[in-house]
Amino acid sequence: MDHLTQTELQNLEDKLLERKQELERELEGNDHFGIEASLRDKTGELSTNDNHPADVGTEMFERSKDLSLLEHAEMNLTRVNDALVRMQEGSYGICETCGAPIDVERLNALPETAHCREHSPQQSVSARRPVEEELLYPPFGRTSFDERDDETEFDGEDAWQILESYGTSTSPAFAEENEVDDYNDLEIEASSELDGFTEEFESFVATDIYGENKCFFRNGAYRKHMKATKHLASEDSLGTGSNEY
Repeated sequence: MDHLTQTELQNLEDKLLERKQELERELEGNDHFGIEASLRDKTGELSTNDNHPADVGTEMFERSKDLSLLEHAEMNLTRVNDALVRMQEGSYGICETCGAPIDVERLNALPETAHCREHSPQQSVSARRPVEEELLYPPFGRTSFDERDDETEFDGEDAWQILESYGTSTSPAFAEENEVDDYNDLEIEASSELDGFTEEFESFVATDIYGENKCFFRNGAYRKHMKATKHLASEDSLGTGSNEY
């Protein structure tokens, strides 16, 4: 603390004590942000399982918000108390990471800080995500088995594709597959999945029950096949195509 004058130390101590009293009043004045009251007392219901689940959802959101505010206030109070202890021990104003003196300007702005600007933990952005995302990401992550070799059943993604085929607000411009220009081909991975077929051409080539009257269905697989055929024919006419088919 040698880089701080007695006047500066006194001003910083006054700020810390004032902040401590403010946080203690904040915690005591509202019963720790309402956490001390039970959910039943706050809702006025005999049971939290009523006929209106949305009401309970709102209360759960408010309770989680109160917990976050309480945790934030208690964390700040702990930092203030730790700063007062360091001031009594004579280590106040010294960075706990590098041991260098902390600027007076920084101490005036954050009197409870224990790190210099270069080693402040707040400079690193946390990569932690809400635990709920483990179930919500990726989409259909719990019921999509496309990447598994031991699963072939009708999964959650297939269910969504069936629903999507009846119409959505999505346009072909936002389709997952490339070069989709038809609303009938908007289903996710519709052009790459062969439901009921072994080979891709079987999805657009058909005959009658006797094997006669051959016809084509001009779907996405058909257009993809015709485009590839025209490309090969163009290369062959220029002498650049392969003779192996």
